[in-house]
Amino acid sequence: MSAWLEAQPGGVLIRILVQPRASKNEIVGVHGEELKVRLTSPPVEGAANRLCCEFIAKRLGVAKGMVDLAAGETSRHKRLLVRGVDTATVLRRLGDG
Repeated sequence: MSAWLEAQPGGVLIRILVQPRASKNEIVGVHGEELKVRLTSPPVEGAANRLCCEFIAKRLGVAKGMVDLAAGETSRHKRLLVRGVDTATVLRRLGDG
């Protein structure tokens, strides 16, 4: 199991390191115990948080409402709770670094 991914009842918890103001939205790979994600949005007024949730939802093929920011609202280190998927699906769709 990847250090950035944790099974939860009804879903998974994903540890993410966000790099805002990137040239494009992309998953870079594993950085320590987090999945590094570059986002085009600036870190103001929750824009990067919204984009992070939307980007991960799209990559996983789930509705935006299935992805919640569990921790890290004002930090680059975030935890996303994704309902309705399992760890195998996440690894297959996001990669294991």
